[in-house]
Amino acid sequence: MLRPKIPAMPTPTGITAPPAVVEPTAVTPSVAPAPATPTPSRPTLQLTPGAALALVGGGTAVVLVVGAVLVSMLLAVAITGVSLAVVAIVLRLLVNDMRKGR
Repeated sequence: MLRPKIPAMPTPTGITAPPAVVEPTAVTPSVAPAPATPTPSRPTLQLTPGAALALVGGGTAVVLVVGAVLVSMLLAVAITGVSLAVVAIVLRLLVNDMRKGR
């Protein structure tokens, strides 16, 4: 029913060139020039103690905020799961009571 069509390899047309012959060459060692020291394209950043303290304080604040957000999301998921479990139990009890005719 479904048969793949395999393309046929076309045969080369025209004149084909023979493979090129590679001649081995002798390697002569040369003295490499001393590498030049690269000049920096931008100046280096030097932090003062106040700037370092500000960076540490900012990083700490970011970590605390992200942690608080993640913990609150986890708490919201946990509360939702518990409330759904309670609703399922109440519904099951109601259905069982309806079957018994109470």
